[in-house]
Amino acid sequence: MIKDIAVIGAGTMGNGIAHVFAQHGFAVTLIDVNATQLEKAIATIGKNLDRQVSKTSITEEQKNAALENITTSTDIATGVQNAQLVIEAATENAELKLKIFKQMDEAAPTGCILATNTSSISITKIAAATKRPELVIGMHFMNPVPVMKLVEIINGYQTTKEITDTIAALSKQLGKIPCVVNDYPGFIANRILMPMINEAMYSLYEGVAGVEEIDTVMKLGMAHPMGPLQLADFIGLDVCLSILKVLQDGFGNPKYAPCPLLVNMVMAGKLGVKSGEGFYVYTAGSKELVLSNKFR
Repeated sequence: MIKDIAVIGAGTMGNGIAHVFAQHGFAVTLIDVNATQLEKAIATIGKNLDRQVSKTSITEEQKNAALENITTSTDIATGVQNAQLVIEAATENAELKLKIFKQMDEAAPTGCILATNTSSISITKIAAATKRPELVIGMHFMNPVPVMKLVEIINGYQTTKEITDTIAALSKQLGKIPCVVNDYPGFIANRILMPMINEAMYSLYEGVAGVEEIDTVMKLGMAHPMGPLQLADFIGLDVCLSILKVLQDGFGNPKYAPCPLLVNMVMAGKLGVKSGEGFYVYTAGSKELVLSNKFR
């Protein structure tokens, strides 16, 4: 039975994954080369647990127990040495992930499962960087991790059924709903989501409608909780661009070509919520529109 988890990467996804495992009684080692980022991650987890306490979804005692379940490390080798499952949640960059997986493979115990939270990069390619490709799997959580129920589980070419079943059962232990898919560009979530977001950007770029109108149509007409342009800001426009490039390269189909507006915004450093400006401007937690004519 898996009880010891290591999570590599203390950003938004990494701290959310650590939060959920710790809340469900797992021993978690949160690893990041940046000690300051680890401090911020623990503070974020504490704040999010406080929010759960205020909503009476957990008790103060459960919050404290969750925090006690988390230790931190700035060294991968030390952090994964006792792990039964390591989940990589670093930036969506193939070169970086391959480097981390080589380190994970060298340091993790024999039999330890190596998972990645990638939203688009080939599990088979990542697994090939290790000596245990049959133990490598995709475990794609949705953001925000403590709230969203879905875990997209992606089989690499050599992932065994036993590992898939283990990770699916583990996801259920976290109160999540696992969906098992196979390893092709974008998997399922982003293969469907990113072309929709890209088409919304093209609609803005071509002057069909403004930011607010596009998002309102999708929210009120299609019952989406968030419009595609606001969602792109939330995901990060740089991440959207990266995923679209994976789709375009993987399928060789021009329908996945990133909208020129998206390319320009990323080059300009307008990345959405993380930079304070994307299709919307974000100030002190509020949101105000950036006029669509600013992009033309």
